[in-house]
Amino acid sequence: MKHIIYDATVVIYVGVMIVACLYPTAAAAQLMGNLKSGEEMDKIVAVVGNEIILKSEVVGHAMMTAMQERRMNARPDDPVLLRRSLDALINEKLLVTKAIEDSLTASEEEITERMEFQIQAMVQQVGSERRVEEIYGMSMAKIRRDFREEIRKQLLTERLSQQKFAAIKVSSKEVQDFYQQYKDSLPPVPAQVELYHIVKNVEPSAAAKEKTLVLAKKIRDSIIAGGDFAAFARRYSNDPGSAQAGGELGFVPRGKFIAEFEKTAYALQVNEISQPVETPFGFHIIQLLDKRENEVRTRHILLKLGQTDEDVARTKGFLDSLTMRVAQGESFEELAKQYSDDTETKAFGGLLGRMEIAKLPEDLRAKIEKLKDGAITEPIPYNAPGSTKSAFHIVLRKKFIPEHKISYDEDFKRLEQMAIMQKRAKVYEEWLKELRKSIYWEIKSKL
Repeated sequence: MKHIIYDATVVIYVGVMIVACLYPTAAAAQLMGNLKSGEEMDKIVAVVGNEIILKSEVVGHAMMTAMQERRMNARPDDPVLLRRSLDALINEKLLVTKAIEDSLTASEEEITERMEFQIQAMVQQVGSERRVEEIYGMSMAKIRRDFREEIRKQLLTERLSQQKFAAIKVSSKEVQDFYQQYKDSLPPVPAQVELYHIVKNVEPSAAAKEKTLVLAKKIRDSIIAGGDFAAFARRYSNDPGSAQAGGELGFVPRGKFIAEFEKTAYALQVNEISQPVETPFGFHIIQLLDKRENEVRTRHILLKLGQTDEDVARTKGFLDSLTMRVAQGESFEELAKQYSDDTETKAFGGLLGRMEIAKLPEDLRAKIEKLKDGAITEPIPYNAPGSTKSAFHIVLRKKFIPEHKISYDEDFKRLEQMAIMQKRAKVYEEWLKELRKSIYWEIKSKL
């Protein structure tokens, strides 16, 4: 009997190229904070191109791996695991170096959106922003500033991955060969459900946007008239990372702020307060506190858009109207093509694909399991990967597929994806070998 084994690390890098810059660092911060007096705090263990790898990074990576492999009794101080983590980080830095060599870029808007998405995931994981600050030993504002560069590198390596692997396909014969080789060892296909959805972002009405702008102008006028900027920030700002610090953002190098914010900040004179500035996050009132050649110290008050009860009610009401139209005979797929804000699925009629019921988010799974085939959920909150926009979606349960032995005809798409992943993994391994030959890297010290 032949067996097929997938390396989780390879799948992560080949599939979405997620550089885990938040969680391992948090784990390392906890560990380093527990070191006894006299123990070595940190050191450079490897260099890759212009990138360095610190002992704390390796330890953090090992700790996260150990947490993920609890069933295997993995220990973060295991020399084998530490070496695996160092190798993984070397590979990561090789990809970053290659992406920079290839002049790949990421916009400030993309960086900010990814940052907020990952921070919110971290907050949900540990329970609160205060707990995140305790883990890192710094304010949320400083966390956002310090990790922007890591987020940029994350996006660059994802682009590199897309360029390298997106075009890799498999023929029908390759899928058939894969199935014939591994069919006796492939696990059964778990119970699945075929889902479609329609997404609508929560957008502010023109009136709500104007109301927010008027409030921003009134706040600015009050500050100009002698009001305390910090007090207004604590009272009105919707940026939880800086509000309690009076809106303080500290010194930030050029290129770290979102474009509209940075352009305004650098145009101000010291102590000058800007007119309300619109960005994808809402309206900002910015005060320049100090300026150096390539960095500014600012504070701001953020008034977000699209967060009112009226905005939410309007969005949910529109989705309810689409459900009614389906009940009257219109096609869910055609409505998705016309109205959905999810660019990834819109062209395919909102198709999410066949999804394992056990792997659905708990709240969604509970709703889907109660539906019959052909039924639609009520509007429920939707968080698009990598996006900070508030949104709702309605989900159509098209078809339930019970657990079964994998079949070439019934599960061709699943087999195709498995064959593609195996092919990409092989290409990835060969590519890394090439990068290790063409890009300078060196292990500087023992762990």
